[in-house]
Amino acid sequence: MAANMPEKGAKAPDFTLKDQNGDEHSLADFAGKWLVLYFYPKDNTPGCTTEAKDFNDAMAEIERMGAKVVGVSPDSVKSHSNFCSKYDLDLILLSDPDKQVLSDYGAWQKKKMYGREYMGVQRSTVLIDPEGRVAGVWPKVRVKGHVEEVSKTLSELAG
Repeated sequence: MAANMPEKGAKAPDFTLKDQNGDEHSLADFAGKWLVLYFYPKDNTPGCTTEAKDFNDAMAEIERMGAKVVGVSPDSVKSHSNFCSKYDLDLILLSDPDKQVLSDYGAWQKKKMYGREYMGVQRSTVLIDPEGRVAGVWPKVRVKGHVEEVSKTLSELAG
């Protein structure tokens, strides 16, 4: 499992971040609901755009199962606002410029590319149950088929 990712059954780390409209959202806001919390590197990049559009397209089905979908990246509120407008996204996208929530959920990690090491966002997803406990963890997500995998797990767990 990725560094510091919360374990299944553990209490999900609390957070309070601003969304694309500048509104604050905390873990407590989702109490009593399932929460699909996904972490992604950057707005308007090919993989992140595909993932956001896939979650957006599946949102009605996911909400029927009693869940909300929330994305988190280090991008600014303005970047998220532009991203949502450009692709007509109804998702809540939270801005974590200090990378605190990304770190708390183990998504801020040392990465390697072309022999160079740097810190960056590891694409990952955490499913949180209505009691605020971690019910599922997907470290090192591959975009293709991921939303279907999350929906299947949610369907099995949420009944």
